[in-house]
This record gives sequence, C-alpha cells and structure tokens, in this order.
Amino acid sequence: MATPISTSSQTHLLSQTNNPFLKKPITTFTPTISLRSTPTFKPISIKCAATTQAQPQAQTQSQSSDRVFNFAAGPATLPENVLRKAQSELYNWRGSGMSVMEMSHRGKEFLSIIQKAESDLRTLLGISSEYSVLFLQGGATTQFAAVPLNICKNDDAVDYVVTGSWSDKAFKEAQKYCKPNVIWSGKSEKYTKVPSFDDLKQNPEARFLHICANETIHGVEFKNYPTPNNQSGILVADMSSNFCSKPVDVSKFGLIYAGAQKNVGPSGVTVVIVRNDLIGNAQSSTPVMLDYKIHAENNSLYNTPPCYGIYMCGLVFEDLLEQGGLVEVEKKNKKKAELLYNTIDESNGFFRCPVEKSVRSLMNVPFTLEKSELEGEFIKEAGKENMVQLKGHRSVGGMRASIYNAMPLAGVEKLVAFMKDFQAKHA
Repeated sequence: MATPISTSSQTHLLSQTNNPFLKKPITTFTPTISLRSTPTFKPISIKCAATTQAQPQAQTQSQSSDRVFNFAAGPATLPENVLRKAQSELYNWRGSGMSVMEMSHRGKEFLSIIQKAESDLRTLLGISSEYSVLFLQGGATTQFAAVPLNICKNDDAVDYVVTGSWSDKAFKEAQKYCKPNVIWSGKSEKYTKVPSFDDLKQNPEARFLHICANETIHGVEFKNYPTPNNQSGILVADMSSNFCSKPVDVSKFGLIYAGAQKNVGPSGVTVVIVRNDLIGNAQSSTPVMLDYKIHAENNSLYNTPPCYGIYMCGLVFEDLLEQGGLVEVEKKNKKKAELLYNTIDESNGFFRCPVEKSVRSLMNVPFTLEKSELEGEFIKEAGKENMVQLKGHRSVGGMRASIYNAMPLAGVEKLVAFMKDFQAKHA
C-alpha cells in the first residue's frame, strides 16, 4: 500500500517560518507592466523587486517517497517542484499578504500573474502577435460549441476528421451550430490509426477542418498535421492531451484549444489560441461567455477567471522554460514512451498495444493483457507498488498509462520493471 503522507508538512503548510521548502530569500513580486488595451500582443518584461520573501530551492525530477506515480489521464500528475513552489506561496504570495486564491482578479498582483503566464506560453510555442491567447473555463468540451459559434455561420459546411472519442464528440456538438461532415472516421478499426492526408476528401467550401491532435482514450496522435483545402484555409485542433508536450508551428492553425488538466495545470482552465482575424464574427445566438471577442477585448478578465488555476499554469510554463523549452521536453517524452512501448512490443504478446506504431501517442499508452482475466490483478498489484490510475477508460477497458510531461522517467522505469516481473509470474 502507499506510504501515508506525513502530517507534519501539512500541519506547517500555512506557516512561512516552519515550511521546510522555504530556504532562500527572494524579493516581492512587483509588476512593471501595463495591460494590453487590445488583443494584439506585445512582448512584456516582468521583474521582481522589493521585500524579503522565501522561495523553494530548485527541485529535480526525482520523486519523493511519500508520493505515488500517478498515471491518470487527467486531472494528471503535476511537476513536484511546481507543487512545492505553490505550497510555499499558498499563504502569502510573494509578500503580498494574501493568497492567490484571495486576490482580486483586477488587482495588480493577479494582473502580473496572468500576463506573465501568457508571455511565457507565447515564448514556449512561439505565438505571434497575430494570435490572441485566452484563459477560459468550461473545458475543451465547451469549445466543441464555441468554435463553430465563433468562426462560422449556422449554414456553413465544416469538415471533421474523427480519430477517437473526443473528435467524435466535437463533431456531434457542432451539428447544433453548423453543417459538419465527417470526412474520415477510424471507428470501424476501433480508432487505432490516423488517415493518410492524401486520402482526405475535403470540401473546398468548408469553413474549417477540425482534428483532435491526440486522442486521450485511444492513444492515437497526429505526428504532423493536414493542410486544410478549404476556402478559408483554417485548421482547428483540440490539443488537450498533448498541449506543450512538443514544439508546434502555431502559424499552421487558425485555432488551437486545450484543457489544462493534462500537461499544464489543474482542471478548470481552458487555453484558446485564436488568430485575430477569426475574432468578432460570432453567431448572434452565441452566449456572451462563449464569445472570443468579449474575452480578447477584456484580456481574459471579462468575469472572474479561474485565478488559482491560471497561476498554477504559469508555474508550469516557467518550469517548461527552465527545462530548455519544448524541444527538450519532447526529447524526454520520446524517451519515456519508447521505453514503455518497447516493453509492450518485446513481451511476446503478453502485453499488446492496438495502435498503429506510426501514430502511437507519446502521452497516453493503452495496452491489454493476453490473459484479460489478469487485468484486475495487474492494476491491484501495481497499486500496492504506488503506481495508480492505470485502469483503461471505461469505454475501451484494458490499461492505460498516461505519461505526460510531469511523469518522471523513474515512474516509467518502475512501471516497466513491474510489467516484466508480472509477466514472469503469469506468462
């Protein structure tokens, strides 16, 4: 069973003097920036200055003994050093005298947080000033409606590529707001592949082409992206489960949306990256909270945003930059995925991954056992070894290991060692 978490650190969570992670003095965060009056982005410089406050020491990607390896698909594991920093700042954020959870979203303290989060995300993905970055609510599922409402009329044709459950849900929701057409579906082959782009019969009159870049449930990932052959040249992607896991040329997309709870933060934040020329033409029936123009003009502050979630996303963006950016992050993700897939493929059929090798996800690895009756025991025994949330999605069964950015290599190494030992006992 998992080792119980010590209560001492929890007891001292709100104590600046007793917190074991507070080691070095830093300065209170005083923003030196001003709000953008329009959605056009200009690079900003954010500095810290003034009073003494404590900051945690830099952490490596090792795992503390009182934490499990969490393979959940989302909400998912977060970087341990990010959690420790958030813990150290929970009670009194950088000398402000209050927690981020208590701040006015229009106060200078939170403005500095959300603006720096946007600036760091733009740096990570190379997002130009031609795009607005929005921090919204409602999950990617809400964007299934918001996308067609904002960028097409209710009688516009739209093309959807359906590679799994989430792109299928997006298509079905779009039927309420436009005239979508599925130009390719992998359902007949149980969502185990991505189509050849040459085989896509796109409608030249379609307003946009929609894909799901990584299917969380089925473990299918686009390794490159189709070129839209439509009148507007607009490619839209749901990137929820591989967002910020690798470099992406944002300029190839009209719109990218992603729930934060896989790779970049806790649940409750949805990131939308939308080209500015696509803003301002929403259907008249669009609810105010789904109108990109409203959010862009108000810098994601039209109403109270998910403040603490945005703060956490900002800490994750900082961490990704400190790792060397998304090129280095992708290298780590490839190494972890290769280790796990090789273990599956070299098991002589004891473990099986149904996904076509060329499009296997670096983030979500579904697999089954040759002896399906052993799956329950596999999950139970893994739990005893502090490896949790390995059960596959209820719609497909089997197992699934989600190995997002924050999953350390040590977690995958422990999993594959357990898999080999389990096979030795039951083959």
